[in-house]
Amino acid sequence: MSEGLEPGDDGTSSAGDAHESGPGTDEHGPGDPARPGAGGVGSAGDGGPGDPVAPVDPAGNSPHGTDSHHSPRIPLPRASVEDTGRPLPVLEEPVPSAPLVLEHRVLKALLGAWALAACSAEETAAVEDHLGVCGACADEALRLRGAVGLLQRPESLDLDPGLRTRVLDGCLDRRPPRIPMPEWATPYDAETARLDALLQDFGDAEWHAPVRLRWFDADEATSRRTTVAGVIAHLLSVDGLVAVALGLEDPMGEVPADAPTPAGRTEAYWRASHFPPTRSVRTPWREQSHDLVRTVSFTGGTSGKLEVAYGDFVLPLHDAMLDRAFECWVHAEDIAEAVDYPYEPPSPRHLNRMIDLAARVLPAVLAERRQKGLASPTHGRHLVSAGGPGRTLRLEIEGLGGGEWLIPLDSPAAVGSAEHEVAHVALDGVEFCQLAAGHVPPAEAAAGQLGDREAIRDVLFAAASLSRM
Repeated sequence: MSEGLEPGDDGTSSAGDAHESGPGTDEHGPGDPARPGAGGVGSAGDGGPGDPVAPVDPAGNSPHGTDSHHSPRIPLPRASVEDTGRPLPVLEEPVPSAPLVLEHRVLKALLGAWALAACSAEETAAVEDHLGVCGACADEALRLRGAVGLLQRPESLDLDPGLRTRVLDGCLDRRPPRIPMPEWATPYDAETARLDALLQDFGDAEWHAPVRLRWFDADEATSRRTTVAGVIAHLLSVDGLVAVALGLEDPMGEVPADAPTPAGRTEAYWRASHFPPTRSVRTPWREQSHDLVRTVSFTGGTSGKLEVAYGDFVLPLHDAMLDRAFECWVHAEDIAEAVDYPYEPPSPRHLNRMIDLAARVLPAVLAERRQKGLASPTHGRHLVSAGGPGRTLRLEIEGLGGGEWLIPLDSPAAVGSAEHEVAHVALDGVEFCQLAAGHVPPAEAAAGQLGDREAIRDVLFAAASLSRM
């Protein structure tokens, strides 16, 4: 049916439709543009410019004396089909397709795609119906679905760890600070800020969530149970070693420690608390971290060579700040694991510095372990002179913070040399840090190994022995 002749919803022709010829009308309709002066564009009565629409008399009389049976020039609104009482049109529903009938071998082959949610709707329905009757496939599907969950770690809602560093670098490039922070203090500043952001929304349940601190002692895995608040108290008491070296107030106060070691100070702080540590420990820890960064900044970086005593060993201040950044990250992951929240590693630049610190102290740790009988002897090899090349292990770190380090094996005073390389170990950057934190057993470290197996074992166990409470 052509446009303009379509019946209205009430069965009559709509306004503007053609009218039948009758008395007083010619063969042309009242709106036919072929009739002179009748409804042409711009003519009188068409509602065009200069010709207002004629009003309609309420009594039905035409203002121009025309018959009242003529349709009005203004179209009336169309009525909705819901208002006419007529039934709505019946929608044609799609005919459901017949379920797929597949052989057992085909359904078993689809389990991998089903676990990855890569099947079509029909294939998914066929596989799931089959899992209800086949125990072997159900077990395989459960195993595959669990493996898929390991392919991608849960994403953190936090910002990229490197974003803060990039923003600060951009701001400082545009407006250099009057009192710049030493470069070796930036990892500590970044990691304490990240941990503080994790803690800010914790409720009482999260602060008292159980946490197990893990490390290696005499090549044996050791652990200590505490809470989230107890971990922050541990960081507060050990960071106090750096505070004391800088002349700041010791957070231990008058509490005597059994030993001036990180473990001794922590145990004394926990015992001195009348009640288990709560959220109140966050404020003194955060204030102390700010004071440490502020103090090393005001010294102009000249305090980097200042020594920080850990009881049984000493570190220069710039290495001690890296050590505190590393421990802050490791314990932040312990806390995040306790509250089931994902936590990202440090930025690659900061992670590289932490790995570099561990690689630099490995030769001294190897020599100490050899004196205690925990590492293999030199087998009649003469110790090299200070500064001379000796047997070397190449430590290759892949991924974040990657790089290569040549580790001298026979003397901390020796120099690593590629010409004297006897072994090669490759590890992921985060995996190596987990090993150095005592969270991964040396025998289970995912390492590519080549060369002297005894030297490789010594280095892996020496890396694990870097861990402590």
